[in-house]
Amino acid sequence: MSKKRRLIFRISIALNILLIVLVAWGLLKMGFVREQVLLTEVQNNLVELEGLIAKQSEDNWSQPNRVTTELGDVLNGLWLGLTTGEQLGTLSKSDKEILTKLYSKLNQYPTDELYSFVVISQEEKENFEELRKTLRNAGFGLNIQVSANMKYFMDQAEKLEKSLKVPLH
Repeated sequence: MSKKRRLIFRISIALNILLIVLVAWGLLKMGFVREQVLLTEVQNNLVELEGLIAKQSEDNWSQPNRVTTELGDVLNGLWLGLTTGEQLGTLSKSDKEILTKLYSKLNQYPTDELYSFVVISQEEKENFEELRKTLRNAGFGLNIQVSANMKYFMDQAEKLEKSLKVPLH
């Protein structure tokens, strides 16, 4: 081979290696994005939801819209996680199934609509208090250690999904 061909060959190999590194880096970042969406927009919000239900129960439900608004944030986070994971192709079939079922079950509870707060009945308050117990049993709650590990979160989400009753009382 001539010197010119060897140079072009070496440059081609270097560019291919660079391309492989960039693709691998992009895939790692996509997985990180999926995990961050689910951990921050779902896991943290489920912990906050448990705490808000406890606070409202202690305060005789003086501001129930805090609970319904937080539940709306949880549902939005689940939807975002499902959509992002699906679009990026980083969500496994079992994770998608768990998160979809969890979304459906949590969607039974009253949530606020745009520019209006929902009025919740005594029965719905009791359902939220039962949800609080279920959240704590699944590992989502104030003063319960959570992990930034995706497998740990999905195990908790699966436990929560299986514990939620359909339909509510």
